Amino acid sequence: MSLTQRLTVTQPMRVFWITWFGQLISLIGSGLTAFGVGAKIFLDTRSTTQFALLSFFAFAPMLVLSPIAGALIDRWDRRRAMLLADLGNGFSTLLIFGMVLASNRGLFEIQPWHFYLPVSIGSCFGAFRWPAFFATVSLLVPKQHLGRANAMAEVASGASQILSPIVAGALIEKMGLIGVLTVDVFSFSFAVITLLMVRFPRPTATAEGQRGKGSLKDEIKQGWTFIRTRPGLLSLLGFTIVATLCMDLVMLLITPLVLAFTDISTLGIIASVAGTGALVGAVSMGVWGGPKNQLHGILGFQVLSGLVLFMAAPVPSVPLVATAAALYLFTMPPMLASSQSIWQRKIPADLQGRASAVKRMVLLCVPPSVALMAGPLADDLFEPAMAPGGALAGSMGRLLGVGPGRGIAVIFIVLGLLTLANVAAAWMNPRLRNLDRELPDALPDVPATTVDAAGNTTPTAPSTAGASAS
Repeated sequence: MSLTQRLTVTQPMRVFWITWFGQLISLIGSGLTAFGVGAKIFLDTRSTTQFALLSFFAFAPMLVLSPIAGALIDRWDRRRAMLLADLGNGFSTLLIFGMVLASNRGLFEIQPWHFYLPVSIGSCFGAFRWPAFFATVSLLVPKQHLGRANAMAEVASGASQILSPIVAGALIEKMGLIGVLTVDVFSFSFAVITLLMVRFPRPTATAEGQRGKGSLKDEIKQGWTFIRTRPGLLSLLGFTIVATLCMDLVMLLITPLVLAFTDISTLGIIASVAGTGALVGAVSMGVWGGPKNQLHGILGFQVLSGLVLFMAAPVPSVPLVATAAALYLFTMPPMLASSQSIWQRKIPADLQGRASAVKRMVLLCVPPSVALMAGPLADDLFEPAMAPGGALAGSMGRLLGVGPGRGIAVIFIVLGLLTLANVAAAWMNPRLRNLDRELPDALPDVPATTVDAAGNTTPTAPSTAGASAS
């Protein structure tokens, strides 16, 4: 049975597919800009710190605004929240477009810090997109198929990782950065059009979701209280923080690791091969649906990701790094989709904006922290230690070699060990290990529904969604 047959095309599912496709195109466009701007900054400066600061300004505003965004998402129509996010991201792309165009015409010399403000503006609006999207998925998809639906979000991410580096590299070579930004402008316009074509259902009010309703401050607090009073979810959040720290460091440092021994076109090829791994992992998860015990899937794929990191370290080899990157990203969609499904199942639908945004805020503390620590770790500590005559040249240098990029290889080994230790600690935690048994699902099995122009839902045949998808 195909993935599209498993995810039945009821009207809510039709809304899901249209929305998903629009966000896929938007993600590809955003990936073009992220790859193009990041590569330009690193090649112009050869500084991991300058490169990492771009990531800091892409995540820090989102971190600050996430709790407010979550409370507002539970108040607003979630489709309008996503529209706001896409329009805001489009505005930030237009600002970068204007700067690059002015620089190309000799009006001023563009510097890395010029990108930080527009990237921050886009990040502010981006705080609304994914909390609104994932809070809506549970309204459109029966809970037994949330793993597959969440995997489709990872398919979009994987497709972006494959296509964006290839397309960005070709556009930069022929048209410069301005070509990349032009395609991004069209991509967010397409996403806006698809959102204008659909209506999202409203969540059913629950006692848990209504508790704390009133002031914005109380609603923000309610999201954190829900997580804090459930030890299993709190433990899952702690595990995810460490996993995210390792993943973000890997994703950030792979660019300077590769550019230390090859050129930007080869980096684009490696990124696309890695994206293929992510896409295969996401499609596999979409067809499979994941293990019955989703926590086992999360921990199992996390173990594999830790082991794969050891592959990227031994020698500066394009085939070896590309294979390791593909396998590493292959493990991410099943792990992320399973984790997201657990959160969606355990949180009432009308509380998901607030609770998900609080979770997201905590996790968004990681990328800015990683961005601030990656530069000093690489430029000031491990890279000098692995230079000829460095502190680690006589020990780790004998195994990994010395020179540019070898310090980052050591960091990858450390991250692999940390990943495995995180899995062991999670398995030894009974609250996390028994999460499904101790915390009942907050979502019922959802029948197929129709959505009117006002966003109200009306059940159709009660068993259609489950029967058709089985």
